[in-house]
Amino acid sequence: MPIKPSASVEVRHLIDALAGDDVIARESAIARLAVVGPRAIEHLLHEFPSASAPARLGMLRVFEAAEDPRALALCRISLDDTSHAVQSAAVGAIRSLLASAVPNVARDALDALLAVAVDRHRDPEVRAAAIDALHDAPADVRAALEATLSADADLAARARAGGPARRTQTNWADIVAGTLPASPLALKRIVASVRGTAKLMELQRLVDHLRAQEQRETDPDVREEWRAVRGALHQALAARNSRLALYDLRDSLLGAERLPVTFLAALEEIGDATCLEPLAAAYDASSRSSDTWWREHVATAFRAIVQREGLTRRHAAMKRVVARWPDAAADLMARL
Repeated sequence: MPIKPSASVEVRHLIDALAGDDVIARESAIARLAVVGPRAIEHLLHEFPSASAPARLGMLRVFEAAEDPRALALCRISLDDTSHAVQSAAVGAIRSLLASAVPNVARDALDALLAVAVDRHRDPEVRAAAIDALHDAPADVRAALEATLSADADLAARARAGGPARRTQTNWADIVAGTLPASPLALKRIVASVRGTAKLMELQRLVDHLRAQEQRETDPDVREEWRAVRGALHQALAARNSRLALYDLRDSLLGAERLPVTFLAALEEIGDATCLEPLAAAYDASSRSSDTWWREHVATAFRAIVQREGLTRRHAAMKRVVARWPDAAADLMARL
């Protein structure tokens, strides 16, 4: 799918951020590129061979989230990158293609991971990542791998191959009904595996269950982990151009806590005029704090919606923003 000129400029800025020193900006760029999805992949594929190691690392994480078969060739090449971190990221991106609907892609992804898993000359961490990734493979493949590694000199590799599958056994239907795994990380892995195939209504219902789980959680660190999973769900819905859970994105802006960047990335993609007032309120509140990161990202989301929806100052939502938050409105509209 060709990228529109306006989107091309945005993707260019995001790709540049992948190579920058600002960790927060890099994470934000990865999240937003993942939401853009197929519209950004063409640029990433073109830029990848000449990119720096940090940028390649970020691109591979985008490839993993996008699950785009076009990235497989570059991911396989990256298994021999000089950076072990890039190699591990390549394993993650290839893992996401094990369930590809394209038979040749699924087969080649499986072959690539098997080759790394049995390679005794590989970096131990990269090899471990490949073995773990193969826990998503069919049972006969896992059994064959365990047999192959049963006499491996690396005790850690043998233990990983014989360990339980990392994918939780919790039934997806039970999760959609509200029975969540005990660990946010376990649910995050499940969401990553079904984000492109689950029914949109199922993802929307899970958003509601997660919101309730966050409200029940008393540990702030664990609550933040649950919120990160909810952000991943919004990212998945936005990538499929669904506004089913847009109400949750709007309501989340009314909270006092900073949201993960995935929320704002989703708002940039699917937010509409109804989101402008909560965004303006969040921007106004952040103006009284020192959180410039949050304020700038809220402003970016506000402007992206205005430009994408073609809203003018005469629109009712824009008039309400000006009336309620005049100072914030002046800042937000200054660069429109």
